[in-house]
Amino acid sequence: MSTFPTLVALETPLLVAYSGGLDSTVLLHWLQRCAYASGTPLRAVHVHHGLQASADAWVAHCQQQCDALGIELAVHRVQVDTAAGLGLEAAARQARRAAFAAELRDGETLALAQHLDDQAETFLLRALRSSGIDGLAAMAVDSTLHDHRLWRPLLHTARDALRDYAQTHALRWIEDPSNARDDADRNFLRLHVMPLLRQRWPHAAAALAGSADHCAQTRALLDEEDAELIAHLEVAPRVLSLELLRQVSPARGARVLRAWVRAHGAAPLPATVLRQLQQELLEASSDRQAQVRWQDHAIQQWRGHAYLLPAHLPALPADWQAAWDGRAPLPLPDGGQLRLLGGATAFDRPLQVRARQGGERIALPGRSHSHALKDCLQREHLAPWRRAQLPLLFDGGQLLAAADVVVSASLQAWLQDHDAQLQWRPGGW
Repeated sequence: MSTFPTLVALETPLLVAYSGGLDSTVLLHWLQRCAYASGTPLRAVHVHHGLQASADAWVAHCQQQCDALGIELAVHRVQVDTAAGLGLEAAARQARRAAFAAELRDGETLALAQHLDDQAETFLLRALRSSGIDGLAAMAVDSTLHDHRLWRPLLHTARDALRDYAQTHALRWIEDPSNARDDADRNFLRLHVMPLLRQRWPHAAAALAGSADHCAQTRALLDEEDAELIAHLEVAPRVLSLELLRQVSPARGARVLRAWVRAHGAAPLPATVLRQLQQELLEASSDRQAQVRWQDHAIQQWRGHAYLLPAHLPALPADWQAAWDGRAPLPLPDGGQLRLLGGATAFDRPLQVRARQGGERIALPGRSHSHALKDCLQREHLAPWRRAQLPLLFDGGQLLAAADVVVSASLQAWLQDHDAQLQWRPGGW
């Protein structure tokens, strides 16, 4: 049986997720003692889901306990989206995480109360869903939530040790009546499966949590190899070479694709989408423009590369135009912007900026006649979805530039004379 940890030194301000139940009550009390000893700021946050008739009474209880400990409490009332197809437990967890992310202040660490028995249950749930190494690694002591550290300091401490701590310190907590129902998968494991396993194997929870730790160690090694391989395959941010990716084994390629989209903040690749990727991109001829979509992202094949994109990239309205003198960044209707950088504070006179209409021509440096803009963009290998966002700069009827991708001879000379440059950031990225 694990023992309860001693006080630890805290180095950053903490935000403690406090439901009012046994686990978070113990965590809050223990971390308050740690924070007092370290001189570290500590706050608590309670999420009001509105799913229980006594939810308001829970808020009052949490406020009373925090007042007694001298802890600031923030209360977030959330709407759990039960129509999203996630299931009640997953939808409530998603709403909680959004509330935590909204409450976190700069430099704060979020502390959660999951413990060893929770880890064992998570491992079993993932195994019953046919998870691989990544899923079986279950929860980590240290992870991140929106660039904040997410810390589970009690993950190797058994539930019995938490209960002993609570009784020793005469703590008061809430008993959630939903924990007594076995309709949720986790509750079924907790109420029926784990007690049965312990009859035969008393240390079942510790053993299962230990297996999760072993999987986490293996995952860490694979993650290092994934990062090295992605660095080799990614020819530009969010752009993978399909030629190089096809040289990797299918199993390794699948893992790299999952790691690649995760590294860029996209939602995890569902298994069906991953299979579609392997069938339509990795086995496709390089001149195809196959695309797969999931949630808010898409992977588009173009000219032998895979591009990770937002699922819905905005385009500039055909009738949009604006005057721009270069003094301040020009916001574009797709959410992007144009900027004039360097020594010049403004153009000699305001320029007109508008969307492509087709048929434009531009006079390039070192050339005696104008060229079709379409041909220039093809030579620059500008992807079709980027062309739809491309702002054009005109001086009267003369095309000076297509953003910072193609610049005319006259504007290029002006930029060089003024030690300046154009910078275009497309919207939707």
